[in-house]
Amino acid sequence: MLKEFYDINLVIISLLVAIFASYTALNMAERISTAQGRSAQWWLIGGAFAMGVGIWSMHFIGMLAFQLPMTPLGYDLGITIVSLVVVVAVSGFALWQVSQATLPMTRLLASAVLMGLGVAAMHYIGMAAMRMSPAPTYDPVLFALSITIAIGASGAALWIAFQLRHHVPHIILARMAAAVVMGVAICGMHYTGMAAAEFPIGSICRAASNGGNLDELAIMVVMGGSGILVIALLISVFDSRLESRTAALALSLEKVNAELLQQTLHDTLTRLPNRTLLEDRVSQSLHKARRDKGSFSLMFIDIDGFKTINDSLGHHVGDTLLVEAAARLRKILRAQDTVARVGGDEFVVLLDSVRPEDAATVAEKVVFAFTQPFTSSGRELRVSASIGIAMYPDNGQTYRELAINADSAMYHTKRSGRNGYHFFEASMHINTQNRLDMMLDLRVALEQQQFVLYYQPKFDADKEHIVGAEALLRWHHPKLGMVAPDQFISLAEKSGLIIPIGDWVLDQACHQMRIWYDSGHTNWSISVNLSALQFGHERLLELVKSTLIKWHLPAHCLTLEITESTAMHNVKATLEILDQISKLGVRISIDDFGTGYSSLLYLKRLPAHELKIDRGFISGLGSGGFDDGAIVSAIIALGHTLNFKIVAEGVETEAQKTFLQDLGCDELQGYGLGKPMSAEHLTEKFARRAN
Repeated sequence: MLKEFYDINLVIISLLVAIFASYTALNMAERISTAQGRSAQWWLIGGAFAMGVGIWSMHFIGMLAFQLPMTPLGYDLGITIVSLVVVVAVSGFALWQVSQATLPMTRLLASAVLMGLGVAAMHYIGMAAMRMSPAPTYDPVLFALSITIAIGASGAALWIAFQLRHHVPHIILARMAAAVVMGVAICGMHYTGMAAAEFPIGSICRAASNGGNLDELAIMVVMGGSGILVIALLISVFDSRLESRTAALALSLEKVNAELLQQTLHDTLTRLPNRTLLEDRVSQSLHKARRDKGSFSLMFIDIDGFKTINDSLGHHVGDTLLVEAAARLRKILRAQDTVARVGGDEFVVLLDSVRPEDAATVAEKVVFAFTQPFTSSGRELRVSASIGIAMYPDNGQTYRELAINADSAMYHTKRSGRNGYHFFEASMHINTQNRLDMMLDLRVALEQQQFVLYYQPKFDADKEHIVGAEALLRWHHPKLGMVAPDQFISLAEKSGLIIPIGDWVLDQACHQMRIWYDSGHTNWSISVNLSALQFGHERLLELVKSTLIKWHLPAHCLTLEITESTAMHNVKATLEILDQISKLGVRISIDDFGTGYSSLLYLKRLPAHELKIDRGFISGLGSGGFDDGAIVSAIIALGHTLNFKIVAEGVETEAQKTFLQDLGCDELQGYGLGKPMSAEHLTEKFARRAN
């Protein structure tokens, strides 16, 4: 027999290629297991090709490392391609197996046998590609051992690939170690099979008849096979990183969406559901109740005395009270019930699948819970709860009907002395219907221009000449006649119509001021009141800008009035908004000063120009009372110290006017000086008194 020998360099290269091919196969197994749909199919095809080429390259380099003391060896191209096809098919089968959700022992063993036989077939078909004459004989023991090694190596490869297809701790090191084990096993099978072959003396390689340089072939196989493996590995790694980043991005987006959903559907202060989420829950309860012919309750809760605490002690105290109130309501209710915050101190409770007596029991618990003292900053606070209850289906068939009726029952509780509850009754429907009709009429009033502006003059306290006017809204209702703001402003705020109504007021007031300005009253100014909703609206600054531009009105001719409680609600935001308005040249007035809670620290930072003393302090002036006079005197002194102009509203008597003049008040306003009137009447009556 001919004595064979090996090129040690090519042997080492074949081992390295086997290890590299194993590492690439393990990476590809991960990509196949995580891919979905057609993507998984393409990964399986690409993985089978890369893995098959890798194993075949190792085998072919090992064949090229094999040498006999005879004429140069060669390989039949067709048979060699067959061996490549076999190993690619076997690789595809292996990757498909490890991509399955499970790999039980029976299937692992069967797959190992099939894959091992396939790899062995590739090896011996590759040997046949040399077309030796006479054909080599094989040592039965070594032949059987090579097949056994192939089956064992295949089983180990399948098990390792299945275990490492998902991320585990130190995944790269684990795959490198596994790749070394698999590469050594594959090489072991190959060189055992080569050792099993025996070549008789005088053997001829008929495949070498065409000549060829095996060194160049070895280089081509090494570079080609390695190149394919490198490309496959890089694609796998890049795709893995892309998937990882995509997953991280998806997780981040999911978190952001969850936060946005939380903000969209929950009150930011109490973390309770807001009106949007409440309406959805009520819609579900309606569907369930109609299907099961059941009932549920909608309960409106208003905190008695909250406004006084909020205005006198500050919004931070009020916020603490609201948070604690929300916590108490949560403790009372069942898990399937919903409590939502729908307004400043208004809560709505949805009691699912309850009868009237059940709702009454819950209402009694709520009333009792709210009579217990609240604590904020060491201060004991006392409030109570007024509750109105509407039952489905007796008191309404829709959320809107139930809400209106529960709200009406709640107001009935307030009118009846507060600190209790009432179920909605038909006798309450008149007031409810009136409120509903007025709310519907408001929208019509805006469309049909039923609103009008009256103007109450403001006077210089020293010279007693007119310096401007305050625009006051009136509603010329077609049936009710002239309606005062206190009868419809709260409804406008609840319905959201206060925003377009406020836009109209600002536009009309600036228009009228432009008329007065063109008539020579350039020293006049027009004052416009802003509700809390208007002041917090995102369009406010742009609206003021555009209105001034529309009427070509100098900014100093416009004064915007906000209440003290509105200014102090969110001081940081207030400072930003007022600063932007002030930079336009528009004047700022703090209305109802003295009724709210102002910190001097923030008051001196407000970019305001005037303080309006509330009429409640003015009414007692000149009658000999000391308290109101002392308060007004202190406010005027404080305001002048902080460079504010002081305006007193509600001046009705000569004694009040004289008292304020003596204290140094800057401007006066009230029925004793001039009632609200039309623009034409004001012009006719007071224009001649302007300087």
